[in-house]
Amino acid sequence: MIKSMTGFGRCEAGWDSGKFTVEIKAVNHRYLDINVKMPKSLYFFEYAVRNELKNYISRGKVDVYVTYEDISEKTSHVHYNKELAAEYLKYFRQMSEDFSLDNDMSVSRLARFQEVFTMEDSGTDEEELWNELRKALNGAVKMFVDARIEEGEHLKLDLVEKLDGMLEKIDFIAERSPQIVTDYRGKLEERVRELLTDAAVDEGRLLTEVIVFADKVCVDEEIVRLRSHIETTKNTLSEGGAVGRKLDFIAQELNREANTILSKISDLECSNCAIDLKTDIEKVREQIQNIE
Repeated sequence: MIKSMTGFGRCEAGWDSGKFTVEIKAVNHRYLDINVKMPKSLYFFEYAVRNELKNYISRGKVDVYVTYEDISEKTSHVHYNKELAAEYLKYFRQMSEDFSLDNDMSVSRLARFQEVFTMEDSGTDEEELWNELRKALNGAVKMFVDARIEEGEHLKLDLVEKLDGMLEKIDFIAERSPQIVTDYRGKLEERVRELLTDAAVDEGRLLTEVIVFADKVCVDEEIVRLRSHIETTKNTLSEGGAVGRKLDFIAQELNREANTILSKISDLECSNCAIDLKTDIEKVREQIQNIE
């Protein structure tokens, strides 16, 4: 199946001690870029959250928002880091001696330094927290992936419709191309007769000119490649999976062939058709940018 790179998912998981809420949003991106936002006290779960998401997502800019509501009755206590405080004091004394300054350090000032006093929760069960967070995460991921699949199916149908329209334009160019050479021969004969009046037309020279012209405007190879690329695109869409990069490459090749046709053909009808073809290819490329 085809997945879009845009999607949204949300889930809550609550139990006696608290509640987790996880939201996942994603937009187009060339690679996988996961950004996790969660409470500082839960940062140690960030790596696990990223690894969990990588099982379901291969491309896209993904923002994950985790909120946690703690309704437990566990208490917090202050932790005094005596060793760190002693280290601070040692260097303050050294600074006082090195620069002949008064050492005006007091207990209240020392207590303000980072990590001398810290708040610690008692009774935090990390395994229980992860199990509950994982429930919320998996629920959000399921909703997120389902949304991507649904959007991907819409993209697939739209792309197939556009590809079929491109084939019709290619068929028109293929049918019109031989007539371009015939018209050229007729105009060339008429011009030569006007110049030579009653003189006989050199059929050999005329045929040579027509052959040279036919070779210059021949787009048979481009048409064959265009049809092949469209068939490959359809097959790739049917196979599904993370095919966005492959489809983007094929779209570039489609555009290259259409450019070549446009440069070769001077016939107004074919040129207009080739311009419309290039427009359709650009629309296809835009849609492909949304596919994972």
